[in-house]
Amino acid sequence: MGTGNGGFSKSGLRKVHDVLERHVESGDVPGIVALFSRGDETHVETIGTMRREGGAPMERDTIFRMASTSKPVTVAAAMALLDECGLRLDDPVDPWLPELADRRVLKRIDGPLDETVPARRPVIVRDVLTSTFGLGMDMTSIGTPVMAAVFEKGITPNLPVPMPEQDEWMRRLGELPLMHQPGEQWQYQIASDLLGVLVSRVTGQSFEAVLKERIFDPLGMKDTGFHVPADDMHRLPPLYAPDPATGEFHVWDEAEGGRHSAPPAFQSGGGGLNSTADDYHAYFRMLLNGGVHEGERILSRPAVELMTTNRLTPAQLAARTALATDNVHISFGQGQHGGWGFGMAVRTYRGDYAPVGQFGWDGGSGTSTYADPVTGLTGILLTQVGASAPNSVRLMHDFWTTLYQALDS
Repeated sequence: MGTGNGGFSKSGLRKVHDVLERHVESGDVPGIVALFSRGDETHVETIGTMRREGGAPMERDTIFRMASTSKPVTVAAAMALLDECGLRLDDPVDPWLPELADRRVLKRIDGPLDETVPARRPVIVRDVLTSTFGLGMDMTSIGTPVMAAVFEKGITPNLPVPMPEQDEWMRRLGELPLMHQPGEQWQYQIASDLLGVLVSRVTGQSFEAVLKERIFDPLGMKDTGFHVPADDMHRLPPLYAPDPATGEFHVWDEAEGGRHSAPPAFQSGGGGLNSTADDYHAYFRMLLNGGVHEGERILSRPAVELMTTNRLTPAQLAARTALATDNVHISFGQGQHGGWGFGMAVRTYRGDYAPVGQFGWDGGSGTSTYADPVTGLTGILLTQVGASAPNSVRLMHDFWTTLYQALDS
């Protein structure tokens, strides 16, 4: 898929290193692991330490909480089922997710939960894959009754109620009306978690078991999963969340005894994975290679093309566009890509240094993972600082700005 013929310039590589090092030396982040490749040329940068007070250095095999960069990886389980005809794009989800049958839809987004109209049609598989099934995280609607209910029921990660196991999660989800008609509007997060439940129920296996069998094991992603085993806990740094007002660092999640130290009740396709730079590099290189890894086909080429090209109409994208362009004080400039495929952003206009066609996503824990079929570039940037303040997001922007300059041709 990649058409770039050259690798990286020596001066460009020095600039990438210097910019990353500057973010560590300034105290923006304690440490960084960056892995990027083009063709047969791969480079790794490990800078800084796992803890803010020093101690163990960042290593190539350091494990990170991938947060929302889970989305472009976990969607592959559903694509494998589409390839096998275990799922069809336009089939209603009711046989597997009966909690979503006979949906009611809010008359208005800020209205009472009991002021609803019938859904015009059932929720279909395509709606879940494109995050348009009718319910999601809407940062412009915080304070409305429906968003309050989403938080109170533990439908989203860690805010403020822990997510329950998947059948109870579905029961609670089924108690809520949809915010929009099925297929009407893109909304964030909840569809990615719902997709994991759908995959689990279609296969009769846990979501993680399906991912391991069809994606992780064939790709050699040995360090990727929904918790970190005790023997590897020393490779997981704490996750810091700087105070938005003062910038003061706070530990949001410790490694030992933290949120990722034991198997979770809910395996979150939207944000629950832990992984390493090499594991994610294998996955995105597979996508860049049309679904093939070391001569073995993991996903069909059409499945990869569906995932990594825009699937949304302008009307469906309107809310995503408004969130990205009108709320930069919340996103710090993240999200301005244009399109959305299955589980990931797709650049549909040239808004920064990346060309049209680049695909991937960023994570609120300080992770950024993209591949680019135009230049053949793959980049994985990992740190341990959450996006409660702009530190890690500005690091992402600077990484991609310098990395694209480093291309030799």
